[in-house]
Amino acid sequence: TGSRSMTALFGKQWYQRRVRGGIIHILSETSGGHINPAVTLALFVDRRISFIHCLFYIIAQFLGGFLGAGILYGVGNHGNLTTDIYGGNSFDSDDINFIQAFFIELFGTMFLVLVVFSTIDIRRGHEPSFLQPLAIGFAILVLHIWMIPYTNCAINPVRGSVWNIVIGKADEQIFIFLLAPLCGGALAVPLYNLVFK
Repeated sequence: TGSRSMTALFGKQWYQRRVRGGIIHILSETSGGHINPAVTLALFVDRRISFIHCLFYIIAQFLGGFLGAGILYGVGNHGNLTTDIYGGNSFDSDDINFIQAFFIELFGTMFLVLVVFSTIDIRRGHEPSFLQPLAIGFAILVLHIWMIPYTNCAINPVRGSVWNIVIGKADEQIFIFLLAPLCGGALAVPLYNLVFK
């Protein structure tokens, strides 16, 4: 990650977050913009959606992730990818250990869910508008700038695991990228309700 130019990193992340914010905005009327299982789980824990909706959304998110990753893998030239550029989530154990990576992902996801909850809280005067996905997109951008050098910033169990599985680079680190975002999402709920509500 040291060889990456900060300008290139910022530009790439800027466009990716704008796309993600647009997807959330487009899907907000249909599904509430559910594209992250950690956020979906947090909404279930906070009793904003039912267990059936939560389960359906998470299954759909993983199926969509595998479908999208399969298409990208099928149309790309991935035979000679190195671990530096393959795009999956991992961390260098010379820089950080398993527990540090877990807490980086947990904290990042917790921050994301706190932003989501604060932007959809009508009691704060936030009526539905284009500002919610914009605020969420900026939060994701900031998290990526901070976390990419360490874990490549999953903050989403689908993003953190599916691509690694599809390209055959899944190892024991995958459990961090599956579990830490879910834990961070669930822990954000009592924190928001006790401190920020």
